[in-house]
Amino acid sequence: MRLSAKADYAVRAAVELAAAADDGPVKGEAIATAQGISLKFLENILSELRHSGIVASRRGADGGYWLARPAEEITVADVMRAVEGPLASVRGEAPERVSYDGAATALPRVWIALRSNLRAVLETVTLADIASGELPAGIERLAADPESWLTR
Repeated sequence: MRLSAKADYAVRAAVELAAAADDGPVKGEAIATAQGISLKFLENILSELRHSGIVASRRGADGGYWLARPAEEITVADVMRAVEGPLASVRGEAPERVSYDGAATALPRVWIALRSNLRAVLETVTLADIASGELPAGIERLAADPESWLTR
């Protein structure tokens, strides 16, 4: 799986907002500085998150961005879908809509299984989990497996 800079930045920005939930609106500049993200790129991402209902914003001296829902209710999958669309697609199509002939007939089931595993992780972890540093036990188990750290 390739994770785009846009998806990575969106999740990082949303986690910054989760961490500052009790502090009121957060300026885009503060998020950009905290995460080392270009402000112009970040503003486009925050706009997409706002349109999806994940982030709210207000202009002005007291303005900024904040999560539109509690961080405990927003998963990493929600943020990624807001900026990238479906978690798994095959040439822009849902895995269940593709079909192959011959020896590759079973391949759509592999793509569906892949999507299922992505969901099992990304729909389990919330912004609150990441902001607190306390990930769900199943996610910690996966991350603690030495095999998970090997690049192949």
